[in-house]
Amino acid sequence: MGIEEGLEIGQFRGPWRITMWWPEGAVSGGPQKIVIEAEEDAPPGDVARGISTTVLRRLDLAGAVERARELAPTTPPWQAERGRLLDLARLAARLLADEGVSPRYLSVLCLTYRDLTNKGVQAPVPWLAEHLDRRSETVKDHLKKARRDGYLTSRAGRAGGELGDRATEVLATLEGVPPTAAP
Repeated sequence: MGIEEGLEIGQFRGPWRITMWWPEGAVSGGPQKIVIEAEEDAPPGDVARGISTTVLRRLDLAGAVERARELAPTTPPWQAERGRLLDLARLAARLLADEGVSPRYLSVLCLTYRDLTNKGVQAPVPWLAEHLDRRSETVKDHLKKARRDGYLTSRAGRAGGELGDRATEVLATLEGVPPTAAP
């Protein structure tokens, strides 16, 4: 497949070789890339008909994820950024204590949340709640407010989002906090 630094798991279905790829680090979900190619010695007639829905239905994604988890390192990829994420969470906690749900607090909260989700942290809201010494429901409410007020964009049906213009502007005024640095 020619992808560098990552983990590949292969499966064979009839004349097709299916290669799934995960980035380097602990596996936190499904593959980020799947390539289906005809085997070199596959019968030309089978290849000419193309990839069928049967081939796709027989793809063992759950088995591939299980195997990838067995082969991948056990340290989550975000652990390398743990110190930076903890520093951001501490800053958010200080701002919340000093200013309440202010633009500066919401901006740092959104930056931390975005970076946690981009790194594949499975439960970013409970992580934030623990480090902010608040309940998960409270942090969810703060994130909802941040989305409503333009600090964080939404991802349909998924955790995460990108920093909104308001957060980027506020973060630019905070010393030592890079607003666009996504781990």
